[in-house]
Amino acid sequence: MEVETSVNMEVDNSFNTEEGNDKKRETKQLESRSLLMPHLREYCPASNLAFNEHVNKLIAEGKKVYHFAFGQSPFPVLKSAQKSLGEHAWQSAYLPVAGLPELRARICNFHSKLDGLVHLQSDNVVVGPGSKELIFLLLHVFDGDVLILSPSWTTYKPQTLLAGKKAIEVSTKFEDNWKIKPKDLEKIIMENCVSPNRLLIFCNPDNPTGTCYSAEDLEALSVVLRKHNTIVLSDEIYARLHFDNNHISIAKVYPEGTILSSGISKWASAGGWRLGYSIYPSELKELNKAVCSAASHTYSCAPAPVQYAAVRLFCYEEDTMSYVLHCRRILAAVAKYCYKQLTSVGVKAVMPTSGFYIFPDFEILKPAFDRRGIETCTQMCEALFEETNVAVMAGGPAFLRPTHEFTVRLCYINFDGARALVGSEKFGVDEPLTDAFLHEYCLPVVEGIQAIKKWVVDHLEMKKPK
Repeated sequence: MEVETSVNMEVDNSFNTEEGNDKKRETKQLESRSLLMPHLREYCPASNLAFNEHVNKLIAEGKKVYHFAFGQSPFPVLKSAQKSLGEHAWQSAYLPVAGLPELRARICNFHSKLDGLVHLQSDNVVVGPGSKELIFLLLHVFDGDVLILSPSWTTYKPQTLLAGKKAIEVSTKFEDNWKIKPKDLEKIIMENCVSPNRLLIFCNPDNPTGTCYSAEDLEALSVVLRKHNTIVLSDEIYARLHFDNNHISIAKVYPEGTILSSGISKWASAGGWRLGYSIYPSELKELNKAVCSAASHTYSCAPAPVQYAAVRLFCYEEDTMSYVLHCRRILAAVAKYCYKQLTSVGVKAVMPTSGFYIFPDFEILKPAFDRRGIETCTQMCEALFEETNVAVMAGGPAFLRPTHEFTVRLCYINFDGARALVGSEKFGVDEPLTDAFLHEYCLPVVEGIQAIKKWVVDHLEMKKPK
């Protein structure tokens, strides 16, 4: 016993020796040395996901929050797809890296039928665990300049940085309905791009603004893209939710240079299933092959049961078409209500034409904000949340807008989608949904928008917000 104690004391005392001091110095050096790549020193988690977790925690604790800060479909997954997933739960084998052949063929047929993209080939489809993963792999293997529009979805720029590349921002304007003009794109390319290869990340329908590009818009853009050898990653995840069912893909006018990206998270309400895909043109076979190779070394394949279940979704049969129609018309009615109510008190906004979002600008309140010492959009969002329990995300910096611009992304999907679907089916499809429908089936959106309106009016009337 005495011997054991002596040995232990000797070990403990070793830290007071010169050798022990050396170990301490080495530990301090290790703690002070960054283990991250230099370009990732300021890297942080996806702002939308982090904020959503924070808000959901507050809601779970009993706080009433009008949650307009996260773009997750409010609707339940189609019942036939749920059934198909259960039937294929036993599928446990690794599938081909690029995806189940039947699914890839169905995806091409789907876009041929709905978007007129008859040139697509199933061998050029890559299926992965969400479109986000496939976009990152493309950025990782691509050798060239990367152009990103502003405002932009929160993930494009961080993924570009994570892939070790610089993001060249191309700013859009409210006056142009947040759509990039060909002359502005060309100016940025000529002044900022140094590589002969260029990749434009293009979201249509757009997140965060809800705007969509017309055939004329896309034709004009394609001229600049061809002239300057610029590939397009066209993120069309919200295409099926176009309120007029009139989505036009840039792949139709620029097929040789467009990589179409989509998935089932929005129109099929299956975000947590994690299934997305990219469709490459034959002219970009080299990139397609490189992404598939990277996939084989990272995720191996998308989940087998989900891929089999997705085959059922991409058949796009009558029940699926009806489901999407009702989702689309509900979202259109909510978007119209938000636009009408916010603009009625002087808030600037562009009427959304697809998806989950509106991108209002509260510039009208700047004089009141100056008096309150509110200088940034983040400060404005914090005040709005504290005083009204309304949660929105600041346009800058997460969505690449200037921090002193008072734009926000507002997600108008905080309602019971299952109940709203039932109500829409009862209402019939011959007439547009009314405000009375929204008060009955989408009340949290109505109450939250009214809270924002009152907050705006209070500031305009120089009243202290309650």
